[in-house]
This record gives sequence, C-alpha cells and structure tokens, in this order.
Amino acid sequence: MSADWHDVGDAEALRRTPLQQLSIGRVKIALSCVNGEFGAVSGVCNHVAGPLGDGRLDGDYVVCPWHNWKFHRCTGVGEPGYEEDAVPRHDVKVEGGRVFVNLAPASPRTRKPHAAHPLSRSVAREPGPLRVVGISTTVMDAANPRVSTSDLLLEHALQHAATARSAQTRMIRLNGLKFRHCEGYYSKSARACTWPCSITQMDPADELDRVYEAIVHWADVFLVATPIRWGSASSLYYKMIERMNCIQNQITIANKVLLRNKVAAFIITGGQDNVQAVAGQMLGFFAELGCHLPPFPYIAHSRGWSSEDMERNVRSVQESRELREGAAELVCRAMDVAGVLIGADSGAKAGTTRGGRKAHRLDVLGQE
Repeated sequence: MSADWHDVGDAEALRRTPLQQLSIGRVKIALSCVNGEFGAVSGVCNHVAGPLGDGRLDGDYVVCPWHNWKFHRCTGVGEPGYEEDAVPRHDVKVEGGRVFVNLAPASPRTRKPHAAHPLSRSVAREPGPLRVVGISTTVMDAANPRVSTSDLLLEHALQHAATARSAQTRMIRLNGLKFRHCEGYYSKSARACTWPCSITQMDPADELDRVYEAIVHWADVFLVATPIRWGSASSLYYKMIERMNCIQNQITIANKVLLRNKVAAFIITGGQDNVQAVAGQMLGFFAELGCHLPPFPYIAHSRGWSSEDMERNVRSVQESRELREGAAELVCRAMDVAGVLIGADSGAKAGTTRGGRKAHRLDVLGQE
C-alpha cells in the first residue's frame, strides 16, 4: 500500500502530551510519546471500538479507556498473553520539527478468536409452561439466617405458581450471589456499556449472570421482592438494577429490545412506610426495560413510621392469610398477562392477526 503521510502538528507541542487521540478524515490514530519517541497505532480498540488514544499509558502499553484492553504503543500488539490481538500500527516520523503519520497501516488488525458469551445468544422463548423467577433482594447474613417478610411472601407466591398453576419457578437470592458493583462504563460512553455486561464478560467469577440468564432468556414473569430501608428499596436491589442498565442501553444504542412479552410484579415489605415511593421506582425501572405490568402490580405491607415493633411485624406477616393470598393473587395476575402476551405473539407469528403483531397484542389486552 502506498504511503499517505499526514502532518499532525508541531513535534515539541505534541511531545507534551503522552497520549492523544487524533482524527484525520475517517482514520483514528492513538499517538503517544515516551522519552521523546513517538508511536502511532490505530485509535480503535479491538474489543468494541473504544477510543484508544483517549485512554492512558501503562509503560509502553496503551490502555483502552472503555474496558482496559492493552496494546503496545508502537507495535500495536496486545499485552503479554494476548499477543494474538493486535491493532494496526502506523509509521511515524519527525521532519523539520513536524510530526508526520502514515495513514496507511503498516500492519494488519488481528483478533484472537473469542468464544461468544452464552448470554449473547439470540433471545427466543423455548416452548413450555409459564416460567416465574423470584428475585429476593433482602440483605441478610447467610451464616446467621433470620426471618425476612419479603422472602416469606415471595416463597409463598412461587409455591402457589408451581402448585396451583403448574408454572416452572426459580428463586434467586441476591445475598447468595457474589457480583461486582456497576463500574460506570456508561459514564465513559453509551457504547462502552455492552450486552452482555462488560463485567460479566471479563470476570468469570461475577455471578450476576444468573440474573441476566433468568430475566432475558428464561422467565416470563419476574417477581421482585424487597424490604424498605430508610424509605427505599434494599441496597442489593439498587446494586442489581445499576448492572441491568446494560439491558436498557441496548434499546438506546442499537434499537435492540431484549425483553419482550415479559411481566414484572413486586412485593414490598418493611417496618417503615414509603411504600408508594419504593413501588414507583421499581415500576418505572422495569417498564423502561420493556416489561409489562399486571393490574395492581405490587403488594405491600408496612406498620408505618411510628410502629417499628419489628418482632410483631414479622409475626403479623407470618400469620396473615390476607398477605399470603395477596402474594398468590399477584403472581396469578402476572401470569395471566404473560399468557396473553405469549399467545398474542404466537398468533402473530402464525399469521392470525390483523394489522400486525403490535395491533393484535393491543386488541387482546384491551379485551382482558
């Protein structure tokens, strides 16, 4: 390939910045300078096209600002152990006090074959009965278990779904999973927040993949239970939903809806009040993911601000037939809506609708 030298600026001025991203037409260059020596490699990372020149230097390696992949600043070769991943290098020279970069790459981009993450497979509902996942967000010491009112009602709802409605059920207790906090990749760039979650891809010990698997690929109904902590849902609930931004972000950056025909409902209990505010956040978040809501989408129990007699609170939930029945009725309402949605979707695919899938869904829901 013939040379295509481009003057990128004054050498002395460019030496003051160890690493920078240059855009020359459609070519992105990560230009670095260490001990007065310039290096130039492609400014596009192999992973998900992060801007390498906006990252940082770790010795002679450029560290991508999005997900920390590393490439040698002069050769473009990946860090030791990852040499099969390389970005193109570009020749660079200094003449007359000016820095010139050859826009024609001097080496190819190479990618080590990486097996696709299991979560990245196409989303398709497998045939079978309705499936309900219960997600418990209460924070308890597993070594010293105690009674959780939100857990009690969630367990009852799942048992009712299985015995009375022949549903398949799963219980996921967040306090039994080890998973990292969201590390703010979205704050770097919307496209840095990926599906599957960047943390899940990079850290095989991160166990939030069980939640992703359940809500994206397995369940028709999500039943999320939380205690009230200082007027809010539990800290584990927020830790989970911050990581679930990767699901919603696919809609934003790729018009890719991962959750279709899914129904969310909620169980909220606590010694304090503020039920409506807790419910409002949960309703808003799961609706933003694309979930449908059943009529009366949550049940709640609270003894209020002035009655924080927690021993009685636990006993009252354990002995309350009304709350047990409410949990059972909640999961049934959610399953009824899920059944309608799945049936409508099946009818649309079979060509039995008028006006397309969306119109048929609305017609059916309107008759419910």
